[in-house]
Amino acid sequence: MDLAGITVVDAHIHQWDPLTTPREFSGVAKLFKYLPLPVDVAKRLAPRRDREFAGDDPTPFVHPYLPADYRDDAGELPVEAIVHIEVEWAGRQLLAQAEETRWVASLPFGVDTPALGAIVGAADPSSPAFAQLLDAHRSASPKFRGIRSHVDNHPDSGVRSRSAPGVLTSHAFLDGFAALADRELSFDAWVYSQQLPEVTALAARYPEATIVLDHLGTPAGIFGPVGKHTGRNPSLRRELFLRWRDDLTALAANPNTVAKVSGLMMPILGHPLPQRGTPTSIPDLVDRISPLLHHAYDVFGPDRLLWGSNFPVDKTITSIPNAADAIATALTDHGADTAALERVFRRTAERVYGVDDF
Repeated sequence: MDLAGITVVDAHIHQWDPLTTPREFSGVAKLFKYLPLPVDVAKRLAPRRDREFAGDDPTPFVHPYLPADYRDDAGELPVEAIVHIEVEWAGRQLLAQAEETRWVASLPFGVDTPALGAIVGAADPSSPAFAQLLDAHRSASPKFRGIRSHVDNHPDSGVRSRSAPGVLTSHAFLDGFAALADRELSFDAWVYSQQLPEVTALAARYPEATIVLDHLGTPAGIFGPVGKHTGRNPSLRRELFLRWRDDLTALAANPNTVAKVSGLMMPILGHPLPQRGTPTSIPDLVDRISPLLHHAYDVFGPDRLLWGSNFPVDKTITSIPNAADAIATALTDHGADTAALERVFRRTAERVYGVDDF
């Protein structure tokens, strides 16, 4: 599907350098640098839950991914600006996570690369220093627009999770969240689909806050088996889809929520892994993702959907141009016209993240 001359804002990418900045995966990256291993050997050494999350090629996670790398991956897709989403910045200091915002703002965006439109940093609303950290992020860059917290939890212990159950509904998280709302900052909610009711409750409690659902709620296993028992057969996948559909509908009833059509190519969704270095074909992607996209379009509409490539995380499954093409095709097949596509691929991101002034 031709995007008909629409210039794009990619509302979800990651930039990192685990060799020179402190990341939770810096140790692994340095090990690969000083003890190079063949990809297939490295893959076998990784825990199964990490392999299922990242796919069969750990290369993007152990090397820097910087503006020129993204430019090369974007190819001919006319990306004008990007939104950086936090990536596991580590540090013992109380306000260490604000350093990621400062680091991203210093990267060479906008010369022969897309412009930096906005930064979504890391912070934990349940932390006593949450409000102080938000202010440190804002001081670090005028591009700072909101936060993402590590709240993802899956009931299948074989699926990679980074938090305990129920974090989004804890008193500390809910009470601390007020500092975000007071500052008119957004919250990117990266959760698994089973957590969607918790995001809905958060949106209802703070109707003045903008809640951005990342990756349409990540229904892990929707395309194939992952973990110990998730998505093991078509019946379970159908059940997963129906629950996701109903819970997404309930979330969309809150007008302060928007959803990213992003991360739909993550291996954790159960995609069959293509031959390494060969993107999944666009028709195959369209066939898989269309039911998810069609329902999201029905309940959110183009004014509350925004596209993000989730690169380089989705690189195992597809390329950035193929991902954009597949999503545009699926939406067009469902009745989206050029004006609607422009909202999804640009205008909604401009409004939500304030990326109209580069």
